[in-house]
Amino acid sequence: MPGDIGALDLSAASSRLGHALSVGHGCADCCSLRLVPAPWIPYSKPYRSPHEIEYLQEVLSSGQTHGDGPFTRRASALLSDITSSDSVLLTGSGTHALELASWLLELGPGDEVIVPSFTFSTTAASVVMTGATPVFVDIDPATGSMDLGAAEAALTERTRAVYVVHYGGVAPDMERLTAIAERAGIQIVEDNAHGLGARWGGRPCGSFGALAAQSFHATKNIQCGEGGALLINDPSLRARAEILREKGTDRSRFMRGEVDKYSWIDRGSSYLPSELTVAVLTAQLEVFDIIQTQRHKIWDKYALSLVTWAAEAGAVLMSPPPKVDHPAHVFYLLAPNASTRTAMLAHLRAAGIRATFHYIPLHSSIAGRRFGRTPNPCPATDDFAARIIRLPLWPAMTDAETDRVITAVHEFELAPVS
Repeated sequence: MPGDIGALDLSAASSRLGHALSVGHGCADCCSLRLVPAPWIPYSKPYRSPHEIEYLQEVLSSGQTHGDGPFTRRASALLSDITSSDSVLLTGSGTHALELASWLLELGPGDEVIVPSFTFSTTAASVVMTGATPVFVDIDPATGSMDLGAAEAALTERTRAVYVVHYGGVAPDMERLTAIAERAGIQIVEDNAHGLGARWGGRPCGSFGALAAQSFHATKNIQCGEGGALLINDPSLRARAEILREKGTDRSRFMRGEVDKYSWIDRGSSYLPSELTVAVLTAQLEVFDIIQTQRHKIWDKYALSLVTWAAEAGAVLMSPPPKVDHPAHVFYLLAPNASTRTAMLAHLRAAGIRATFHYIPLHSSIAGRRFGRTPNPCPATDDFAARIIRLPLWPAMTDAETDRVITAVHEFELAPVS
């Protein structure tokens, strides 16, 4: 935001009022009109890659703006390289990818799927959509990802799958999870929305489960506004996945010349992204390494600069375990308690910095209580959700902006805590 706001006169010109109101924009943790130093540092900004406009113009000039065109093929190949997946289907969102996964597993009423309580709603909603029941389990507070002991304890004869979420691109012990799933005879689906480029034990996240979902929402490392992808690691699921994605038809086979006409043969929906969306995604994927290098630079600076402050303040910094190569999707810290978290967010907001918390635990949500089951308490989830603070992080964030966030965090030790 340009310029200092200074004293606010609500009767002033509408342009000044609109400028001021953009500070108090109604978010859950920023819900009142406040005066802050300028320029405002947002939590996230979508990265603009060099060829986006050029590729958009190319699509518009071609006349093929619907899905599964040349940019879809290019983006799919780039994703295959990053994820080591032999089969990538682009979708309109990460939610679409999770919905496809749930249909492909043939989930239905009476089935149960183990889901971490600390995740976005669509991880569970994609299960509920089929009539199956999400079973909420606790997280490991060291990673924010699923507690595998809690997941194993929640297994029943009705369990069909486990949907593991790599929070911040930090996977749990995937060797152990694979062993648990094999013993129980259930499938693994990876919600890898945070984890493009992440690895566990040197192996790409998204390659462990039969299926994995990616997100390219505007807040993700690679973004096209709204977009996603389904990674198919079980080849037997590929043919049906194409049908479900193409409105229940075998149109994909028709377009490849494998059949002389196509028809409706299964359930399905319109899960294809347009070529306009994928043109932007292609431009983003082409500079994946540049984006990741810049994000890691900022992440590393936070991690190094806040160690002493965290020790003195009683906070815990995000610290991925040794087998994890994280993608610098988020940098979070855990405040000592909920009241300190509230005070620190207010302190950063007063300094013109948009830090934020994250998910409301699903096991305590209205829909979670209605549609899901929580066999055991989730104390780590409740504690983690009450204490987490995510700091601003995006590829084009300047050194000056990063330094300003670090300085504001350091200054919090002088702030009164109630």
